[in-house]
Amino acid sequence: MYGVRDERALVRGAQQGSVSDLEALFRLHWRRAFRAAYLVVHDAAAAEDIAQEGFLAAVRALDRFDGRRPFGPWLHRIVVNRAIDHARVRAHRAELDLPESVAAAEAPPAPDGSLLAAIAALPPEQRAVVVLRHLLEYTPGEIAELLELPRGTVNSRLRRGLDALGERVS
Repeated sequence: MYGVRDERALVRGAQQGSVSDLEALFRLHWRRAFRAAYLVVHDAAAAEDIAQEGFLAAVRALDRFDGRRPFGPWLHRIVVNRAIDHARVRAHRAELDLPESVAAAEAPPAPDGSLLAAIAALPPEQRAVVVLRHLLEYTPGEIAELLELPRGTVNSRLRRGLDALGERVS
């Protein structure tokens, strides 16, 4: 596996146009990028598209990336923000397609206490911070930096998300 120095060398190489270094960065970070997207959107095909789009956006912005910082969190920010946008659009479309009485109804409890189903029922903003904190193991400070949010906002979204999960799973 690559260490921090190796990753920095790969980033520098990719910034200079090395296709092999870019491929190595892709191999190094693909699984976590896909996982982050999947845990937010709960759709494998959409998560694959989102992770690929995130990588493409990162490649396009590689000249602006600060090579002294780790590449993974920067990429995750791009991927998670795209996943949140995708989930918002999907939720908005679903609301438009549902009769008003159904759209206004509260989300049902998760079947059989399924945690993933309960996470999927959270609003995208809460889902993202819960996924980043408890499934991808970022600290609240790292999440605030990744999503470019105040730490208090991250903490409140995390608390609301966890409270909602507790209600749905119990």
